[in-house]
Amino acid sequence: MSGQAGSKGTMDLSVIRPEMREGGVVMRGEGMDPARLRGIKNGLRTLHTLELMAVNIYKYQITGEPSEHNRLLVAAMCNEMTHFQDFQVKLFEYGWKPSRLRWAYWLVGFTFGALSRLFGKRAILRTGIWVEIKAYAHYTELLDTIDWDDETRRIVEKDRSDEVAHVERWRHLLGSVT
Repeated sequence: MSGQAGSKGTMDLSVIRPEMREGGVVMRGEGMDPARLRGIKNGLRTLHTLELMAVNIYKYQITGEPSEHNRLLVAAMCNEMTHFQDFQVKLFEYGWKPSRLRWAYWLVGFTFGALSRLFGKRAILRTGIWVEIKAYAHYTELLDTIDWDDETRRIVEKDRSDEVAHVERWRHLLGSVT
């Protein structure tokens, strides 16, 4: 895993919520091959539901303690919320709706987040590492198998790079937990 997007160079992984302007919303898909559109739709729905799960994992791992660990969990949750919004916007730009089954991913995220919180900081960090490695692999598979439009591909690549930053952060913190 690396924080790069191919030949486009290193992305600034300190940006957790990139700026988006009104003019950046564009209706997409007109004139595209139906098979290509099916792939994009399935990919966007997959990423949207998985990011909903990630938001909930972090949301339910956060405690009331004013700590650096909680600050980083809030930042990670915010970043995942941005990813969730990225894919929701893209779904609507194409004229599609999110999956009706997304509630199940909400429940899975709640379960992973709440259970890992119950087992403590090491469990929280291990869960974060495991989930983010899975996310990176899923992003990579979807980048390799779907013929994305250029703008959507850039967003998927940026969001994948963010997952790398999360893995690195959680691994570093796990090494310092006693």
